[in-house]
Amino acid sequence: MSDPLTLAQLEDIESRHVLRNYARLPVAVESGADVWLHTVDGRRVLDLLCGLGVTSLGHAHPAITMAIQEQAGKLLHTSNLVHLQGPTRLAERLSKSSLGGGVLFQNSGAEANEAAIKLARRHKRGGEIVSLFNGFHGRTYGALSATPQEAKQEPFAPLVAGFRAVPPTPDAVRDAVGDGTAAVLLETIQGESGVLPIPVEVLQAAREACDAHGALLIVDEVQSGMGRTGDLWSYEASGVVPDAITVAKALANGLPIGALVTAPHLYDVLQPGDHGSTFAGNPLACAAALAVFDVMERPGFLERVNEAGARLRAGLEALPDVANVRGRGLMLAAELTPDAVGRHGSAGELALRLITDHDVWVNGPTPSALRLLPPLTIRDEQIDEGVARLAAGLAAR
Repeated sequence: MSDPLTLAQLEDIESRHVLRNYARLPVAVESGADVWLHTVDGRRVLDLLCGLGVTSLGHAHPAITMAIQEQAGKLLHTSNLVHLQGPTRLAERLSKSSLGGGVLFQNSGAEANEAAIKLARRHKRGGEIVSLFNGFHGRTYGALSATPQEAKQEPFAPLVAGFRAVPPTPDAVRDAVGDGTAAVLLETIQGESGVLPIPVEVLQAAREACDAHGALLIVDEVQSGMGRTGDLWSYEASGVVPDAITVAKALANGLPIGALVTAPHLYDVLQPGDHGSTFAGNPLACAAALAVFDVMERPGFLERVNEAGARLRAGLEALPDVANVRGRGLMLAAELTPDAVGRHGSAGELALRLITDHDVWVNGPTPSALRLLPPLTIRDEQIDEGVARLAAGLAAR
């Protein structure tokens, strides 16, 4: 095997052959193990972001690696026109662990949300989709139309018609939902907008309004699901049960997969040919996802996530430059003090220096907040190491 390219070589090739769609960090990763990323220049970076919430069991987890290796030697693809072991077993696990209805596989969170929008419109023809300010549901056209963020929407207008965004308050949700509403689509914790928990009163109001008007309540679990908040699904903590959820990111710990999961009463809404995807339910991704479920369903796993989250929260709250910490489980944001923001320019600029100068990876989804999505398998000493590195970065001038 040839030697890895240097950062400079990678940047040179990308400047000539890769569209400038991503603002990459000046870091070149070669491999990963557990909570660590290894760069081509020999550094070891503590990964407290999990590829934006994807590698929730860490890098090169042995159970996931073994499942992928075994499946790769059996079957990589046929199509959705035949019965397959892995996707069928995974659909059963997803259904039984959540809403008990049907599952439609996709390749990403955005695609899962597209399927959910289609489900809602099939259920109520021509109905409006209501979403919440600061929500994020993806960058494909339907999902983007449900993402009321001007910077993301404006370059691609006109968007899909029939979407309305409202403030995350009970009254605003009640007023927006009527007989012409097909669905309310929301996150219980808005990850991309800075880990903003939606009050349970808003979730309850959405459930009541949807019931009153025959609309669907769809919860986007793309970032908050699969144990991230200390429950397998984030909606469980609220006691509000949706009609459908969308899942992706951590489902296969790094392989592309998404899913729409419905309650039983929606099982027959989508008909053959209504939606499709060549690679959805890919046997390799499904094998990895089944292995992820095996790990996450071990006794004590979710309890440990909550313990780790409490330890990380306490460590962050003890930092003098942190004004407050929000979120649940291991989906957290540290809101910086105005003084810290003033010294560092913004949370994004600080996050850049944290990875380049202090070998710890978080990100800044807002100008004043650092987001942390560490592996759910993180150990106490690794949490303490992460807090120490963040403290060093915050203290640096």
